Amino acid sequence: MKIKNIIFDLGGVILNIDFGRMYAAFQQLGTIHFDTLYSQSKQSGLFDDFEIGKIDPITFRNRLRTQLKLDVGDKEFDDAWNAILLDLPKNRLDFIANLKKNYNILLFSNTNEIHLQEFFCICQRQHGLHSLTQYFNKEYYSCRFGKRKPDPAAFKAIIHENDMHAQETLFIDDTLQHVLGAQQAGLHAIHLTQDKSIFDLISNADEYPT
Repeated sequence: MKIKNIIFDLGGVILNIDFGRMYAAFQQLGTIHFDTLYSQSKQSGLFDDFEIGKIDPITFRNRLRTQLKLDVGDKEFDDAWNAILLDLPKNRLDFIANLKKNYNILLFSNTNEIHLQEFFCICQRQHGLHSLTQYFNKEYYSCRFGKRKPDPAAFKAIIHENDMHAQETLFIDDTLQHVLGAQQAGLHAIHLTQDKSIFDLISNADEYPT
């Protein structure tokens, strides 16, 4: 079977992100070693709960402020939390729009409601867009989907909901454990490393047959 569907991760694949900026922002608020709680490779249960919508932003802020002993308001907190989010390059959006002419294109992001609202603001500020709906046939944000990567059940749910076949689907993510989760669900999956970009990986998706 040839590839008919491509599922993209968001942060680190389409949207530029920088964990270091967020760590520095929290350090300015008086917190050190924030990376031991939240990183690309691991995070505590509080962040998992926030990413699947199990808790709301108010609860998340309050619990994390208590845990970190931070005496800051919501805006200061959100500014530090959102410091990880950078720019959304237009050439990547154009590339995806071109792919959409020949493939069913989906987005699957592990995110939370605070980051998601800031991401929509980035779309508006940088490109005059309220969302990325025009670029994707379907968007899945974990905080609204109720499932997150790398759970194979999350990938299987997306495949089922869109009447797709795993063997005809390619998934691209910059986090290795997410790639492994997709592979466990039967998808083709590529780990996007820092020395590569989506332009390098998808010159022809038919290069990934079963």
